Amino acid sequence: MNHPRARNDALLEALREARLTYEQLATDVRAIAAESGDSLRTNRSAVAHWVAGRTIEPRTASFVAEALSRRLGRQLQPHDLELAAPETAQSQSALGAHLGPDPVDTLRRIGEADIQRRKLLTGAAYSVVAAALPLGLDQALAYRARAAGGTRAGRAELDALRDMTSVFTALDERHGGQHGRSAVVQYLRSDVADLCRATFATEDEHREALSLAANLVYLCGWKAYDANEHGLAQRYYLQGLALTREADNDLHTAWMMRIMAHNGMDLRRPQHTLNLAEAALDRVRGRVSPVTESLFAVTRARALATADRGPEATAQIRRAQDLALTGDPADMPFWAALWGAPRATVASHTGKTFEALGDHAHAEKHYADSTRARPNGGHQRITALDLAAQGRAQAAQGHLEAACSTWSRSLDMFGGVRSSRATKQISSIRRLLRVFDQRGVQAARDLDERARSWQAAHA
Repeated sequence: MNHPRARNDALLEALREARLTYEQLATDVRAIAAESGDSLRTNRSAVAHWVAGRTIEPRTASFVAEALSRRLGRQLQPHDLELAAPETAQSQSALGAHLGPDPVDTLRRIGEADIQRRKLLTGAAYSVVAAALPLGLDQALAYRARAAGGTRAGRAELDALRDMTSVFTALDERHGGQHGRSAVVQYLRSDVADLCRATFATEDEHREALSLAANLVYLCGWKAYDANEHGLAQRYYLQGLALTREADNDLHTAWMMRIMAHNGMDLRRPQHTLNLAEAALDRVRGRVSPVTESLFAVTRARALATADRGPEATAQIRRAQDLALTGDPADMPFWAALWGAPRATVASHTGKTFEALGDHAHAEKHYADSTRARPNGGHQRITALDLAAQGRAQAAQGHLEAACSTWSRSLDMFGGVRSSRATKQISSIRRLLRVFDQRGVQAARDLDERARSWQAAHA
């Protein structure tokens, strides 16, 4: 039972500073909860109770803190708003909400929380303020892993980690993020964390271990993102970035900044994404192969489109396409080559860029290019997602029969994929198909029945 306390002046002051009404805060909290997979009925009356001193559930308190952080542009925790007791604040800190002083130790704790499915972390909200942290790394943040331990390691262990990461990534791309997820996280928090603390013959080998570990951290974040656990994904990405910093690998650090830019755009949280994309591109320009640089260039193009800077976005697309056609993909560093054919990636993100600009004809073309550029069967999930997006672009142009045909191919590809993103796409397709059916498109009715069966099989 909730018991009244003294009025919550900290929360009231934050509301006044943000110039928010109780109703506006309630709306923000509901939206952030939805991002984290929760359905809340928070209303102005609930906010009034909190201001009056009523206690609040810990997860709801985290959503309130994130809502006010986004409005005020600085990071707030529940205890800053007097919404959590000191011991609760300490437990949140212990889970490594953002960046800890030792990235390896923080990874162990995040991995443990992930495996045990602790809701405090797995359901954490994506933090707009935390998205800006990489932009201040050079000036403000320094990491130092603990001294190496007694275990010795060398080239054999590094090669094994590289091979395991390739296998796990290939399985993820083919079958979706929920296949083998606990195995990947367990491998990270035990074998890989131990390797980061091992003693190597040279400092270069130790740095390589940290950089290779960051690849697996990236994959854990990707799997969390694929499960709609966006706050957890963000925390993994931040720890991966911390490892690349510890490895003194500036180019790999830029790669982590790139995925964080895409993460914000995918969630329709564009704050900081253009700055992240531009900072990442600046770090690698002229220092990596052209085909590698193309992946950074197209990220900036998409961020420009999201910022409503259409002419600059289309100019950047042309630059990214030119780069993608130059050089040999075999020259790409391991951390970039893991994620498949660069020309397919550039085409896919070009499609997203044109979709953001409302140019559905060009979006359709580039989504189609992306599916043709991938080897058969190698990247089943992303190919299916691009086909779904291509069908959406066709539907936006009124090409209903073509959209149904493309979605049918997408549904075929989704067959063995376990992914929350796949589930969302099928739901979106079915909503559009109901509109088509009302217009007498027979193919829509048949495809909707197939989609319904897919949903039943993947519930």
